[in-house]
Amino acid sequence: MQVTETLNDGLKRGYTITITAAELAAKVDEKLLEAQPEIEMKGFRKGKVPMALLKKQFGQRLLGEAMQDAVDGAMNTHFEQSGDRPALQPEIKMTNDDWKEGDDVVVSLQYEALPTIEAPELSDITLEKMVVKADDAAVQEALENLAKNAQQFDDKDGAAESGDQVTMDFLGKIDGEPFDGGAAEDFPLVIGSGQFIPGFEEQLVGVTAGESKDVTVSFPEEYGAKHLAGKEAVFECTIKLVKAPADAKIDDELAKQFGAESLEALKAQISERLEAEYAQASRAILKRGLLDALDTKVSFDLPPSLVEAESKQIAHQLWHDTQENVDQHDHSHGYIETTDARNKRAGRRVKLGLLLADLGQKAEVTVTDQEMTQAVIAQARQYPGQERAFFEFIQKNQQMQQQLRAPIFEDKVVDHIIAQISVTEKDVSKEDLQKAIEALETEA
Repeated sequence: MQVTETLNDGLKRGYTITITAAELAAKVDEKLLEAQPEIEMKGFRKGKVPMALLKKQFGQRLLGEAMQDAVDGAMNTHFEQSGDRPALQPEIKMTNDDWKEGDDVVVSLQYEALPTIEAPELSDITLEKMVVKADDAAVQEALENLAKNAQQFDDKDGAAESGDQVTMDFLGKIDGEPFDGGAAEDFPLVIGSGQFIPGFEEQLVGVTAGESKDVTVSFPEEYGAKHLAGKEAVFECTIKLVKAPADAKIDDELAKQFGAESLEALKAQISERLEAEYAQASRAILKRGLLDALDTKVSFDLPPSLVEAESKQIAHQLWHDTQENVDQHDHSHGYIETTDARNKRAGRRVKLGLLLADLGQKAEVTVTDQEMTQAVIAQARQYPGQERAFFEFIQKNQQMQQQLRAPIFEDKVVDHIIAQISVTEKDVSKEDLQKAIEALETEA
């Protein structure tokens, strides 16, 4: 085997690999010898078929396999000897298209190498961690929200008002014909909740128990069900009950509705949950500060293919996130133009991703089986009733496994780095933390 360098420009590499006809023939012989003990052929005992006959019978069939093995072996040997790590799958192409048996095999190998990264000095990085305590006002606000969610209604005499709950049967019709999904019985609706399409709930103000009322509305032009969008419908409503909201009581009974033994126990649970949420938000801000610091500390060549792929991904995501495209989930749209700003952001992402991967590898950071299992379980909860199918899908899909593993690995590397830098704590208000998070989201 002969390897000749043809390109060495920045991170771009090119080589010509020549595998001689003799080396290829030896590979075929090796495969035949390996298979010979198990081969049976008429007129010969098992394992005693002559090599010449085996080569005549199976040589052509094994030639392509031997060629692929030889190329793969040559490529792996090259990477082991050179120390290069390709950024993406190398491009391999046979150059002698008129190849015939007995000729040398000549292939071109091209790739972008991952850069060599010098570990930055971390000890001089100083960051500030925002600390928020769950004060009584925050706990009380959370309790009031829980009380609203557990809102009770009492029977009421007289006409329904905004905020009241009406229980009704209804049947929707378009052009006098009922349509799918337009009927229900004993449906409880709070007037003013915005649960129904615009204009519906307002027409129920003033109804009384036992009354029948036709509600005429038009479905919005952008309504999700295309067969209803923009059409006028008449709902024949029969009002069964009218109830007024009861005063929400924050007491032990409310606590028991949410699985706590007492109001004090519920307050403690809320306080713990709020502080966990604050800590999560604070860590996101701290992580961003760390990434900003690392970004200024390192500089190395970036594989253009990785930056281009990341920039396209950013452009693609932003296109789908825009208001007019948010409901489009297919990928049949045309090319989405990238911009200098997106290219710059892509470069930062690639640089920091490569740096964290390098630091994690050198620190021997790993993702445990238990951590992966927890990640899969958390993801599976998004598919109720299909958990088993989701688990099986993940087991068979290496790409999905990597997508779940990557953020866990990154967070563990970040924790590893934070342990080596100076972090001071600063008590701040919930509002200050919220502003910091909003600024982070706006920039993102």
